[in-house]
Amino acid sequence: MAGSKRDKIKMTPDEVAAYLADNFKVQIATIGKDGEPHLVTMFYALLDGKIAFTTYKASQKVLNLRRDPTMTCLVEDGTEYGKLRGVALYGRGVIIEDPATRSKVGMVVGSRMAGLPVPEMGEPIDPVIAEGIEQALAKRVLIVMEPDRIVSWDHGKI
Repeated sequence: MAGSKRDKIKMTPDEVAAYLADNFKVQIATIGKDGEPHLVTMFYALLDGKIAFTTYKASQKVLNLRRDPTMTCLVEDGTEYGKLRGVALYGRGVIIEDPATRSKVGMVVGSRMAGLPVPEMGEPIDPVIAEGIEQALAKRVLIVMEPDRIVSWDHGKI
């Protein structure tokens, strides 16, 4: 019986994909050098359906991922129990230093952070804005979440 409620609130793979596409803030947990969780919130975009975000090369999360790639991501919303929804992804964070791939994600996230219209992934944006985002990305790397396991819930289903 315990599993039946869990099965009722679980999102389908299509619902998970749509939910992740409709959101842009993710809680990221990596493992610190002493084994403690390091938890931060990041703005993200989807790169080939996977959570992706840029961060400073020297950030704590990058240092943690270089030591141990284990990463958990949580995207959630809802303020009442009956409306809680979320997706937790367990796996590893892959550090990508390729400037072209980093730029594709950076243009989407950078536009969102600046309050500008958000382009589709890879869509050209205003050259002046693109130049500013590129300058900000110069000291950053791209992190892509490679999930091994995904857990989801949508309490609105019950």
